Amino acid sequence: MLQLNYIRENTADVKTRLAKKHVANAAQVIDELLALDEQKRAAQVQLETTLADGNVLAKQIGELMKKGDKAGAEQLKMQTAALKEKGKQLEEQLTQLEQSVYDVLVTLPNLPHASVPEGRTAEENITVFESGAIPVLPDDAKPHWELAAQYQLIDFELGNKITGAGFPVYKGKGARLQRALINFFLDEAIKAGYHEVMPPHVVNAESGFGTGQLPDKEGQMYHIGVDDLYLIPTAEVPITNLYRDVILKEEELPIKNAGYTPCFRREAGSYGAHVRGLNRLHQFDKVEIVQIAHPDQSYAILDEMVMHVKQLLEKLELPYRILHLCGGDMSFASALTYDFETYSAAQKRWLEVSSTSNFESFQANRLKCRFKNKEGKNQLVHTLNGSALALPRIVATLLENNQTPEGIRIPKALVPYTGFEMI
Repeated sequence: MLQLNYIRENTADVKTRLAKKHVANAAQVIDELLALDEQKRAAQVQLETTLADGNVLAKQIGELMKKGDKAGAEQLKMQTAALKEKGKQLEEQLTQLEQSVYDVLVTLPNLPHASVPEGRTAEENITVFESGAIPVLPDDAKPHWELAAQYQLIDFELGNKITGAGFPVYKGKGARLQRALINFFLDEAIKAGYHEVMPPHVVNAESGFGTGQLPDKEGQMYHIGVDDLYLIPTAEVPITNLYRDVILKEEELPIKNAGYTPCFRREAGSYGAHVRGLNRLHQFDKVEIVQIAHPDQSYAILDEMVMHVKQLLEKLELPYRILHLCGGDMSFASALTYDFETYSAAQKRWLEVSSTSNFESFQANRLKCRFKNKEGKNQLVHTLNGSALALPRIVATLLENNQTPEGIRIPKALVPYTGFEMI
């Protein structure tokens, strides 16, 4: 959540940066917010003045009663009653105005970093790095869903029978490949200094709000109505919420956590060939890295996290590229995001496998996650996270890019985890 003080003091900058994220009527929304804030502050002053006047009258009534001037005291009591009624009305008005200000604030996305490129759609993202040769496959090369069926690795139809579309069943070496990737990603995160956690896969609304999924993405989350809980769309939500309502010590920063979870996304309205097979699922596995950082260090830490994801893809021997997302393609809570894509040689298209983002203080303000700085004052931390990595499209590109007449080759880095070199 944006900080109201910052909006007051940097109004023109806020309007410009929100426009880069293509917030509808950004300037008008900010003007309305500041007008509500002005009314709120005026009501606060009125309330404080009314309460102070009431205190003065109470003192005067006491003095008159000591002097035996009951008539004078009664007269002042009538004025006190009027002030109490006025104070009650002002309190109600102030509460309503505070709620109105809050209701606008929670709809505003994070401000994009100055380096974020202009643009409205994914086509306007900027490629900042590319590595690895694009595999050249024979004309009869198969997409991953055909390979999965041929080698009995994944059963999409059985998942559809048990649950519905987007919930595949992994079998045999397909299941072992999933487990191998999860363990590989976790081990690499631990080597990089991350502390492994195993969080709940279900969260409450407060947790969804804290990381910015609610109210922005509630349509994409599976909701358990009876208990008012949500299946997590990513491990970012429970792991970051470990620090909700926490005041940290400056020397504790940065805090590095990594965790594996299944992830659940409704992905409403996603149909067609581009989402076939593993390209888009409702349930999938992912290892997430999360850092709680000092504001002065967060962009250096973002670069470190990007390097971590790069080396994972290089060890998997996959061609990949890194995109700097434009303002219109960024998430609600992000200040800067790099997307990683691997090339699917059979489908002849790039597939997103990771988003690595700095949220600056946006999530921390919602979470009330702070640290005590050197001056002894509480200051908001910065939060960052990245997919390291999401499995479905990694599996898709591994199967497609490594297909040979003899079978599917397993990258060397994974062999100690799979126990086999070929499928």
